[in-house]
Amino acid sequence: MFDGIVMLSGGLDSVIVTHLLKSQGLKIKAIHYVLPFYAGIGFQHHKIQEYAAHLEVPLQIIEEGDDFVSMIRDPHFGFGKNANPCVDCRIRRLVHAKTLMSAEGASFIATGEVSGQRPMSQGENTMNAIEKRTGLKGLLLRPLSAKLFPPTDAEVKGIVDREKLFGWSGRTRAPQLEYAKKFNLKHSPPAGGCMLTTVDSARRFHEFAAHTPDFSLNDFKLLAYGRHFRINETGKFIIARNNSENHTFLKLLSDNITYLQMVDSLGPMGIIRGSFTDDELALCGSLLARFSKEKEKPEVNIALVENEQIIKQFAVVPGDDSLCEKYRI
Repeated sequence: MFDGIVMLSGGLDSVIVTHLLKSQGLKIKAIHYVLPFYAGIGFQHHKIQEYAAHLEVPLQIIEEGDDFVSMIRDPHFGFGKNANPCVDCRIRRLVHAKTLMSAEGASFIATGEVSGQRPMSQGENTMNAIEKRTGLKGLLLRPLSAKLFPPTDAEVKGIVDREKLFGWSGRTRAPQLEYAKKFNLKHSPPAGGCMLTTVDSARRFHEFAAHTPDFSLNDFKLLAYGRHFRINETGKFIIARNNSENHTFLKLLSDNITYLQMVDSLGPMGIIRGSFTDDELALCGSLLARFSKEKEKPEVNIALVENEQIIKQFAVVPGDDSLCEKYRI
């Protein structure tokens, strides 16, 4: 049994919240949500485990999948500046955390939210709307901004000492950094965020969703890896940037994988998603050769592989930078 559940991202704010509540003598369980990009492919999530161990709290890691994809196809509250469905994502996670709270007999869920820190999801009105839509009124504790909101049930009952919580607001992280330094806390860099908040990732996602609105979980995961090229209306070609991504591709697509590879040397895999003509396959081969050790050769050999079986081989002229930029997403 636990007094409370803390949603521990590993960032500065959630680490402080965990430490702050533990310092009141509360029994805390930390939960950490992993975006689909990094889920289901064997990652050990060492950093968050390190932070939880330093805080001396038990940690449960939840890897997200199809439910996240269903949400991001059509988020009720829309996207932020880029491709970030922050409000819908927060609601979905809190609804899930609510089931864990009940299972653990906990009295509250705590987050590292700071009023006014993030424009889309941490405005006062939005924070109140999230509390209402999740059914967590009185159960959702934001210790860093607690004194700006009405007391939660845990504060009213004396489970949490409200006087030891804060009333921070705005985008400055000066008080957080001072607190973390005082108590020697380990955390990821402040002001970080989901990859969907970046311009390049947003461009890649919106282009992808426009061409493939019914996208699968694995195709969504591929957005985080490789160099992406739009070959035709429904077909993409994705080239690994290193050998680690070669292995990631194989893990993601082990049951349904078609790719190009170099014949005469080691090099990147090029994943085929969609249907290509022979000319389009040759174009993909030229793109692949451009990022191989054989890019200076007048001609190189490429193999088409389906489920680990070589279907055919063909020769191509390695592409140049202008060809890459023409098709690059």
